[in-house]
Amino acid sequence: MDLTVVAYLLYLAVVVPLTIWVGRALRRHGEIFLVDVFAGDDRLAHSVNQLLVIGFYLLNFGFLSNFMASSDEVMTGRELMELLSSKVGGVALVIGLIHLMNVWTLNAFRRRAVQRHQTAAAAQAWAAPGSGGWPPPATGPAGA
Repeated sequence: MDLTVVAYLLYLAVVVPLTIWVGRALRRHGEIFLVDVFAGDDRLAHSVNQLLVIGFYLLNFGFLSNFMASSDEVMTGRELMELLSSKVGGVALVIGLIHLMNVWTLNAFRRRAVQRHQTAAAAQAWAAPGSGGWPPPATGPAGA
């Protein structure tokens, strides 16, 4: 068997489980975070989490398939390891970047949700009677 084919098989044996492991971790831990983002709405958090994980898998498996091809001819064990390490390293970097992009986006959603909650709470506290806002208007004649 050609060593290039061995490189492809080893590449798939490493990057497919890596991608699945990261996807499962995102699904498991991301849903908890999304419940907080969506103010306790479990169904919405679950649905958004599913969509994000599906997008993650589609994007990554598309990249894995596209990145697998190599025009380098592999003749020695050293060339096999060098090709494999550069391919797996590239995949790990892309998965890491996609993960950071997801976390950054979800954190932006969470920040906005917290900010809306704080703004609503401050407006409600200011408008509530006896809450320290403006005093109620005086009734009766001025200066009496």
